[in-house]
Amino acid sequence: MRFTQSEKMEIMRLVQGSQLGVKRTLEELDVPRSSSYRWYKRYQEEGYEGLANRPPNSRRFWNKISDCERQRVIDVALAKPELTPRELAYPPQP
Repeated sequence: MRFTQSEKMEIMRLVQGSQLGVKRTLEELDVPRSSSYRWYKRYQEEGYEGLANRPPNSRRFWNKISDCERQRVIDVALAKPELTPRELAYPPQP
């Protein structure tokens, strides 16, 4: 569930003013702690505007190899078909 900017602000106010602990208050509100802490950090850094919903991150993957590197891997694999994938990834040392 996505909360609006004002709803996030209200949740943060409720958590601050609650006599229950942060964890218990967020559980009662059915808000993940990680989300609450992320909102709070953005609020501290950017103010109320930091609570606005943002578009989802682009689909970039941390482990994606470049096209050039991909082609090098394919070339080596085609040049040495006798090697297993493990041997291609980590060739035996002489």
